[in-house]
Amino acid sequence: MALLIDDSCINCDMCEPECPNQAITMGEEIYEIDPVLCTECVGHYDKPTCISVCPIDCIAVDPDHKESDDELLIKYHIITGKPVE
Repeated sequence: MALLIDDSCINCDMCEPECPNQAITMGEEIYEIDPVLCTECVGHYDKPTCISVCPIDCIAVDPDHKESDDELLIKYHIITGKPVE
């Protein structure tokens, strides 16, 4: 599953530098998460770091981009170019 930033985002700039896949960028009005690059930090951390640092809890699972942990791990390997062990 990719994550999604909802419109209550206050553009605090906390999430973008925390994303190991560079999936978070500034959109037209608020930060956005690219579902192609978001692995919910699978392969990097135990839990999504953007959610951990968000002061207003505006980041949630994107219902339009559901993926299993195995699918997220495969995506992590594709994005990083690291071989599957």
